[in-house]
Amino acid sequence: MSDFIRTIIVDDEPPAIRLLEKYIGKVSFLKLEATFTNPLEALQFIEKGAVDLVLLDIQMPEITGIQLSKIIQQKAHIIFTTAYPQFALESYDISAIDYLLKPIEFNRFYMAVSKVKPKEKEVISKADNEKYTFVKTDGKNKLVKVFFKDIYYFEGLKNYISIQLQDDCVITYSTLKSLYDKLPKSEFIQIHKSYIIAFKHIDKIDNQSVWINEKELPLGNTYKAAFFEKIAEKRML
Repeated sequence: MSDFIRTIIVDDEPPAIRLLEKYIGKVSFLKLEATFTNPLEALQFIEKGAVDLVLLDIQMPEITGIQLSKIIQQKAHIIFTTAYPQFALESYDISAIDYLLKPIEFNRFYMAVSKVKPKEKEVISKADNEKYTFVKTDGKNKLVKVFFKDIYYFEGLKNYISIQLQDDCVITYSTLKSLYDKLPKSEFIQIHKSYIIAFKHIDKIDNQSVWINEKELPLGNTYKAAFFEKIAEKRML
């Protein structure tokens, strides 16, 4: 790869291309080589070997972005840009770098394209591993310390919440909303009106469910787009 990440945009919507052109202009390590509204023309350009990164829409005429990505995935990095969250799982099978949902915000765009650059090894500090919160139990008369690293998921049950740990369960008299406000959003996300989960304990995902510790949890339609975008954001090279 050269000093710049040679980038092309493939999208059949001119307004979407203009927005991405604007974003690319703000990023010092990106160099825009070309834009295409026709994916077949983009394929011809990519075959010449002058591309490091493809910003690729999914719903296009001639061939879809998914179809094109299967042809070019060994030739360039791919970041999908689409308004359709239902394609997220298929994009992971193609080993896309990221999956951006329209309308795309610049900070989310920057986070995605930064994944193309070499990454330093992540170091988890002792302090991060010891983050915790106190929850009320036993009729609100006792506070129990719960370490974030030990939490698998929260389940809302009418007037109280069940906190599922690896080998234990803590019941607290609270609401999911008030508890969610205390949690680090980099580690937890709400996937249903009754469930908040820990990213680190996810075993598998489909378009309707998330599995944690062999338990299937429902993925609510209201939370689906934000969940898949966060999963894409966390996905490493």
